[in-house]
Amino acid sequence: MGACPGSCGARPGRAGGGPPAPVAVHRLRVTHVLLPVFVLVRRADTAVVIGAALAAKAVGAGQRRIAALLGRPVETVRGWLRRFAARLESVRAVFTRWCRALLADPVLLGPAGSAWADTLAAITAAATAVRSRFGDLAPNLDSDLDSEVGGVGELARSQSVWMTAVAVSAGRLLAPGWPGSDPWSGSTPAAPATS
Repeated sequence: MGACPGSCGARPGRAGGGPPAPVAVHRLRVTHVLLPVFVLVRRADTAVVIGAALAAKAVGAGQRRIAALLGRPVETVRGWLRRFAARLESVRAVFTRWCRALLADPVLLGPAGSAWADTLAAITAAATAVRSRFGDLAPNLDSDLDSEVGGVGELARSQSVWMTAVAVSAGRLLAPGWPGSDPWSGSTPAAPATS
C-alpha cells in the first residue's frame, strides 16, 4: 500500500489486511480515498464507459448519439467531450512519452486523421507498450464489458487501455489541471527499456 499522496505519510488500510478504507488525516483535516484503477477522479462512470465515449467521438459520433449508445445523459457526455477536447494535444504528448519510455524501439503511429483519433491512438500505443512490457493488466475483464459500452468498437471495450489511461493520469484524465507542464505529471515514470 502506498502512503498519502500529500506530505502527511499516512498509510491506508484496515487492521487484518482488509480492503483499503478512507484514511482520515486529522492534522491536515483531509480524507484520502484510494480509487481502483478503473475509475477516474470525480467521475461516477468507469473509465471504460468514458473511454467508449471518447473513442466514439474519435470516429465521428456526436454527443447525442454517444449518450444514446451509452445510456448516459447528454449533458454528462458533453462534459466529458469538452473536457477532453480542451487537452487533446497535451494528453497525446503524455501518452506518446510513456510509450517511448516503456519500449526500447516503440512503433509510434502516424497521423490518424484527426486530433481526437491521434490522441486515442497514443493512448492505445501506450497501453500496448504496457502490455508488451508487463503483460495484460486485465486479461479476463474485456468479455464482461460488451453490454456496458454498446458496440463502439474494440478500443472502447478494452479495459486494459483505459486502465492504462487511469494509471498514467493518476485518475485525473478529465480532472482540471491535468496534464500539467511536467510530462510525467500525476504519475511515476518507469525506467527506460533496455535492449
